Amino acid sequence: MSKITPKNQEYTFEGKVIISQTDAQGIITYTNKRFCEISGYTADELVGSPHNIIRHPDMPKKLFAKMWQTIQSGQVWNGLVKNLRKDGLYYWVDTEILPIRDDDEVITGYIAVRKNTTPKNILEIEEIYNKMLEEA
Repeated sequence: MSKITPKNQEYTFEGKVIISQTDAQGIITYTNKRFCEISGYTADELVGSPHNIIRHPDMPKKLFAKMWQTIQSGQVWNGLVKNLRKDGLYYWVDTEILPIRDDDEVITGYIAVRKNTTPKNILEIEEIYNKMLEEA
């Protein structure tokens, strides 16, 4: 898949929070309506799919390795993420991922809450991510 970088390919959203939940392996088990609207996928297409179905190719793999390390250790992860819509457009979100634990404190899944971010934050993080991609 080729990189999608022109600004005219960006999809922006305002308002409501995007929520998804996965099992411990990252398979989507729940999406809210807003997540479906923004990603361009139906709930039936998302539930049962790996969460990386929306991963944009511009995102550094090192970032996701660190994210998994953080959440699997039981900590909360927060960062800006560029996601790929079903129609090929993309959108940026400020993401927070929290582990879900059972009564024995075993991590059984994760919940992600996303909200919009500012153009300034996107410009700053794009520089960092581009450097990470060059180092890969």
